[in-house]
Amino acid sequence: MTDIAAVLKSEITRLSRKEIRKETVALKKAVNSQKAEIAELKRGLHALDQRLKRIDQPNIKAEPVALADPIANTRFSAKGLASLRRRLSLSAEQCGQLIGASAQSVYNWEQGKAKPRAQYLSAISELRGLGTRQVAARLNPAKA
Repeated sequence: MTDIAAVLKSEITRLSRKEIRKETVALKKAVNSQKAEIAELKRGLHALDQRLKRIDQPNIKAEPVALADPIANTRFSAKGLASLRRRLSLSAEQCGQLIGASAQSVYNWEQGKAKPRAQYLSAISELRGLGTRQVAARLNPAKA
C-alpha cells in the first residue's frame, strides 16, 4: 500500500510541475514582450527629449568658414598659451588686454577649463608673431 501512495504522490508532483511549467512559459513570454515594449517606449521617449532640447535651443546660425581661413587652421594649446605668456613676460591681465579678453579668461584657457573663441584665436596667433619690444609698445603706446 505504501508503494501505491508513493507512486501516486510522485505522479501528482510530476503533473503539477508540468502544469506550472506551462504557466511559467506563458508568463515568461508575456514578460519578454513587455520588456521589449518598455525598451521601445524608452527609445521613443529619448528621441522626443532630444527633439525637445533642439527646439528649446535658440536658433544660432553659424557662418560658414572658408577653407582658406587661417583661423580655421589655427590650433590652440593651453600649454602653448602659458609658454607664450612666459616668453613675453606678460601677466594674465596684460595678455588679456592684448587679446581683448579678461584675465580670468586667460587663466581658464591656460588651465584647459575653456577654449577661446575664433576672435580670440586670431588675436592669440597674432600675438605669437610679436616680440617683447612690440608687446611693450602695444601695452604702452604713449612711451613708444
